[in-house]
Amino acid sequence: MIFSSPAFVFLFLPIAVVVYFALTRRRWTILARLWLAAASLAFYAVWRVDHLPLLLASIAFNFWAGTRLSRAEVAGTSRGRWLLGGAITLNVLVLGYFKYAAFGVQILDGLTGADFSVGEIALPLGISFFTFTQIAFLVDCYRGRVKEADPLNYTLFVTFFPHLIAGPILHHSEMMPQFASRWTMRPRYRNILFGLCLFGLGLFKKVIIADTFAIWATYGFDGSHALDFFSAWGTALSYTFQIYFDFSGYSDMALGAAMLFNIRLPINFNSPYKALDIQDFWRRWHMTLSRYLRDYLYIPLGGNRAGEGRMYVNLFVTFALGGLWHGASWMFVIWGVLHGSAMVVHRLWQKLNRPLPAPLAWTLTFVFVVITWVFFRAKDWGSARRVLSGMVNFQSIAVLPIADIPTAQLAWGGWLMDRLVVTLPPGLAVNLPVYLAMVAAFVIISRPNSMEIATAAVTRRRPWLVAVLFAIALIAISTTSSTVFLYFNF
Repeated sequence: MIFSSPAFVFLFLPIAVVVYFALTRRRWTILARLWLAAASLAFYAVWRVDHLPLLLASIAFNFWAGTRLSRAEVAGTSRGRWLLGGAITLNVLVLGYFKYAAFGVQILDGLTGADFSVGEIALPLGISFFTFTQIAFLVDCYRGRVKEADPLNYTLFVTFFPHLIAGPILHHSEMMPQFASRWTMRPRYRNILFGLCLFGLGLFKKVIIADTFAIWATYGFDGSHALDFFSAWGTALSYTFQIYFDFSGYSDMALGAAMLFNIRLPINFNSPYKALDIQDFWRRWHMTLSRYLRDYLYIPLGGNRAGEGRMYVNLFVTFALGGLWHGASWMFVIWGVLHGSAMVVHRLWQKLNRPLPAPLAWTLTFVFVVITWVFFRAKDWGSARRVLSGMVNFQSIAVLPIADIPTAQLAWGGWLMDRLVVTLPPGLAVNLPVYLAMVAAFVIISRPNSMEIATAAVTRRRPWLVAVLFAIALIAISTTSSTVFLYFNF
């Protein structure tokens, strides 16, 4: 069950909301929280029920460790540091086994010439997100910022279904006061309207925009044919828009679903493709991950407190590890290294105090992000090189024999294709639907984002536009099968 499935939209979510507020209306608050936790666990179990024991074991262990770390006689002491280190190590080892064991064996085989094997390891859904969330909880307990003595509250904090599968990554302190507040125990119709608007916008972004671009991105990245200039850029830009509308669409739905329960999750996207530099991009893209890497990796490494040279090293290492967090592949490492290097270059450029004109700054930032997404999406170096080679194949702009174009790319136009290949460069003619869709995507990202639209729809009492988009998305999920959200893989 995914957010864009009819089962979730028409059954699970309405039942979860109605039963929750039916219980709170009778002031059965403990039973209401128990219901919400049980519903969240059921939501997770629908995917892989055999992975549910791992999630429950992780919750039980981290709650036990957190309660001991938060004790006055332990917090901040050497004993606490040992307990914290041991608990984090165990979390990382579990995550590492499921996510990186096969990758580690592959590297070991390459270095030693051996032929070790760990078999196929199924990656538990959302393991990175619920592991990172709980590591942050442990660190905050050690620092004396959190005290949680209620196992039900903690279970709800970790499993709350809007964020469980793919974030946002939460802090305990920003969630538990909301669950405990009496204000959240009654239906708030303004919040319901806002949540439905945001959920509808996210659903439209996912099933109409992202899934459409996914077709072209998959064809370009997973094929074996050579790519001309227009096909390569169409492939790269299609994935650029696919991953944004897919993940931001999921985040919108997560925030919208949580708002139905009067719970505010942290915003995860803020128009990242409007960024004028790479630092600005990371302040807008997957904002809770950026916050997490800053607070629990960059700052503990020393941040900018240990001198300028160390700061550059810390930036580079943070982004390299952030790339590896996304998956066990050299492509993710390259992607992280490129972004870490770009952050270093950006800091060095800032020292010159010579800001670029906004159009040039935006172009450089956006093109860099597009190029690095190629490594993020490519299965291996050969696939990345095929796309990147096409992106610099300038000769094919004007000279591209029709015989070199795959038949599938010509077929869509029918008789119109005969006219298009005469009036337009052949590579552009066969990819015309892709580029028209990209023009529309550029217009969309230049406009207010989902949060701004949903806020305007509620405050100005003009939600009709959102209602139309929501209806279109509902029709789409009722007649087609949506693909799994991209970030479920990370």
